[in-house]
Amino acid sequence: MNLWRKPFDIDEKAPRPVKIHIDIDRCKGCGYCAEFCPRGVLKMTGELSYKGYDMVGVVDDGKCLGCGLCEAMCPEFGIYLIYEDKELK
Repeated sequence: MNLWRKPFDIDEKAPRPVKIHIDIDRCKGCGYCAEFCPRGVLKMTGELSYKGYDMVGVVDDGKCLGCGLCEAMCPEFGIYLIYEDKELK
């Protein structure tokens, strides 16, 4: 007998799959997105962009909750999230 039951709104509350997009033309390498990411999904790579800025990279897309803090912290609007539709089961 299964005593644990799913909440009725679990599909609405579960995080949606998300892709992180970094616009290298806008990124100035400030590192705010990497510093404030609660899950440590973003890290500074040490590689230089064609403009000479230190680049940020995605370490593990699967750990991202889609909270949007990286988008909010970026002063150049160089990072944004693309939400993927959940598959209906």
